[in-house]
Amino acid sequence: MAGLRFFALILLIVGVSYTAGQEDDFLYGQFPDGFLWGLATSSGWDADGKGESGWDFWSHENNGSNIADGKNGDIACDSYNNYMADVYLLKNMGADFYRFSLSWARIIPTGKLSDGINPAGIQYYNYLIDGLIANEITPFITLYHWDLPMGLLNEGGWLNETIVEHFADFSRVVFDAFGDRVKFWLTFNEPHVFCLADWNYGIHDPFLEPPEKPYICAHNVIKSHARAFRIYDEEFRPSQNGQMGITLNCDWSEPKNQSDPEHMLAMDRSVNFRYGWWANPLLRGEYPAIMRELVDAKSEAEGRNSSRLPTFDSTWTEIITGTLDFLGLNHYSTHYVLPSDGLNGWMDGDANIRSERDPAWNSSGIGWSVVPWGLRNITTWVAREYQMPIYITENGYGAQESDMINDEERVNYYRAYINEVLKSIVYDGADVRAYTAWSLMDNYEWTLGYTARFGVHYVDFNHPARPRAPKQSAIELSQIFADNGFPLPK
Repeated sequence: MAGLRFFALILLIVGVSYTAGQEDDFLYGQFPDGFLWGLATSSGWDADGKGESGWDFWSHENNGSNIADGKNGDIACDSYNNYMADVYLLKNMGADFYRFSLSWARIIPTGKLSDGINPAGIQYYNYLIDGLIANEITPFITLYHWDLPMGLLNEGGWLNETIVEHFADFSRVVFDAFGDRVKFWLTFNEPHVFCLADWNYGIHDPFLEPPEKPYICAHNVIKSHARAFRIYDEEFRPSQNGQMGITLNCDWSEPKNQSDPEHMLAMDRSVNFRYGWWANPLLRGEYPAIMRELVDAKSEAEGRNSSRLPTFDSTWTEIITGTLDFLGLNHYSTHYVLPSDGLNGWMDGDANIRSERDPAWNSSGIGWSVVPWGLRNITTWVAREYQMPIYITENGYGAQESDMINDEERVNYYRAYINEVLKSIVYDGADVRAYTAWSLMDNYEWTLGYTARFGVHYVDFNHPARPRAPKQSAIELSQIFADNGFPLPK
């Protein structure tokens, strides 16, 4: 820890700091030429030969008892049948791109290529991609957004190293089918979430202390990403000329006291155990030093012969290093961090910090802190740490079921958060290339079911046709897209 304390002191001496809990004045101005604006959604349920995924099973298990409202996502907003209506929503908003995910089980029902491909799944995504391109909207595809085929989950899922080659097979099929038209790829959405989620393992308590399964999951995810990247780089990039990244979620951990090196170190631990966990090995071939130090020491103290945090051998280190063209960032909220006694928190990094929320901060309709400058801070941290192009791949405001058309809070959220992205570019020099609002329409929001609405279009889930209607936030975003930012008021 001595080296990291020295690092924290250097940050203080050279003046590398963050917004320290306050926002600058609103910045009027435009984003760089070529900046991309888009919206996002994820994939859906059973149709035309799609196999069952772990998420399908989880949401149906015990009559929906795992979900806040006891409901499943079988139909949700029914984008499977209404995909062209969604394309027109995007076109009407002036979006440059649409970030959507593929369902592995829709394309390879069991997850294993040897069991066959589902042609109807390939055809569906071809229709969607072609519809987007015909309307001058760029498809931005996520290969994996949490819905692992049950055929693989039943064999251990992300805890079984054989999944690395199954994901490589899936990736090759996808690149071959769609890569002639798709130039932006994300391998994984928020691995920090699914590697730390009980539904990912098919059991209800994967986090018995001390944690081990999340590290194994992460290790296999990193290898899977790298295999997909190398396949694309060697077999498809020469003719398809696309780019590939990974999207990582990270709330901002604001040091409670920036003049205290220990508080700065708490921030460093927190962000590295969330964002650095994935970005560091994919760019530098190894886990962040603070992860290695803490988990190794704790594993030794537990009497283990090896660390709970795996290592990459020389072959895998070479394979994984440098396997990113850009970094994706999903961000929603912020909290304060400060040092702890090391006894609290169930993950190794969390056990060395305490987190707090400022009572003066506003909250979203689902209770998440609304702290716009947190987006600037995490964006700037990623930019300084990794010196890579950044694509903000999710950011949005969640409200209760009663959320309707006049969503003033969401309008204010988007204006404030997007303005902080502009500040990160203008004031901090971050190379941010795109902003993605979550989400295009109200969705089935995982364990929250239909109790939370993030959409900028209202969906009537009680109507069989699932009609969509633009909220005020859709109108506001359309104007920001058209202006490429915030021109001075006339």
